[in-house]
Amino acid sequence: QVQLVESGGGLVQPGGSLRLSCVASGDIFAHDILGWYRQTPGNQRELVAAMTTSGSTTYADSVKDRFTISRDNTENTWYLQMNILKVEDAAVYFCNVRRVWTVAPTVYYWGQGTQVTVSS
Repeated sequence: QVQLVESGGGLVQPGGSLRLSCVASGDIFAHDILGWYRQTPGNQRELVAAMTTSGSTTYADSVKDRFTISRDNTENTWYLQMNILKVEDAAVYFCNVRRVWTVAPTVYYWGQGTQVTVSS
């Protein structure tokens, strides 16, 4: 079992920056995928960024070159640095762990979500 606690959401102006944090209680395994998702009312939850524990990353096209996912191995924490924020980036952001088992179904762990508002 993994518990995830998020922080860092808030109100920013277009063009501003914000850093989200996710702290995991419980072990993170070497094969886990660590990620960030976002969701707006009436829409599906979409992948924003993800990384392997070895450092490989992937990003949604809409946030490439603006957002960066990184990990603090010592504190079992990972981050989403968001720069040059746009109005369309406003959403509830969730951190996530995807854990693949060889003898059981894949398990997904989710944080509670943190609100990011981008407005003038």
